[in-house]
Amino acid sequence: MSTQAPIHMSLSVFFPCYNEEANVERTTLQALMTCRRLVDDFEVIIVNDGSKDRTGEIADRLAEEHEQVRVVHNNPNRGYGGALARGFREAEKDWIFYTDGDGQFDFDDLERLIPLLSRFDIASAYRVDRQDPLVRKANAWAWGMLVRRVFRMSTRDIDCAFKIYPRSFVEQIELRSTGALIDTEMLAKATNMGYSIGQIGVRHLARVAGEQTGANWRVILRAFKELFRLRRHIKESTTQKLRITHSLAA
Repeated sequence: MSTQAPIHMSLSVFFPCYNEEANVERTTLQALMTCRRLVDDFEVIIVNDGSKDRTGEIADRLAEEHEQVRVVHNNPNRGYGGALARGFREAEKDWIFYTDGDGQFDFDDLERLIPLLSRFDIASAYRVDRQDPLVRKANAWAWGMLVRRVFRMSTRDIDCAFKIYPRSFVEQIELRSTGALIDTEMLAKATNMGYSIGQIGVRHLARVAGEQTGANWRVILRAFKELFRLRRHIKESTTQKLRITHSLAA
């Protein structure tokens, strides 16, 4: 763990929570501790995505107790993509880091992610020794292969929720995905726009409380439906951009 003074960096940190009453306080306090150690200007945003348990209540209390913490509530639930989109819209700092609210990442690994920004536009982690059931890991591998082929990307772990984007990039794009495809959408659009993406491995921790929703068949089906709509959208956007470029050059 570094003992150096915090670096000068304007950083928004956010994470979506859906029925994470057993995790939201621990995750928020870890985020605060890490950010205070690493950067001199930050905010922590909890996105309560229509939780039916005490997640929202706990998040509101944390916002009252800590001046750097804000909470926003989606009502009703907007799904993973909708929750991430809300977090990106709410972020006010120059750089935006997001992760999941289930505590399966170690916030201390943010110290390893930030240095990538000195060489790349975007910092994207991949999970080392992923702590998920075998079926979930197999599905993720197959999905990753498909997405990399469709969008011609080289990102190793597309759905790893441990990334930093410049807010300037987020302000340039329209996020359309409402489900799990949002990670793919952002990386595909960044690649298409010429942004460089740095990658580094981070630890993945076993979930200690709550239930996963990413393997739900409805979530998977929605992702497949959105996948080909996204491919068509990016292809049309690229064609339009080329037409504008040729028109200006004429």
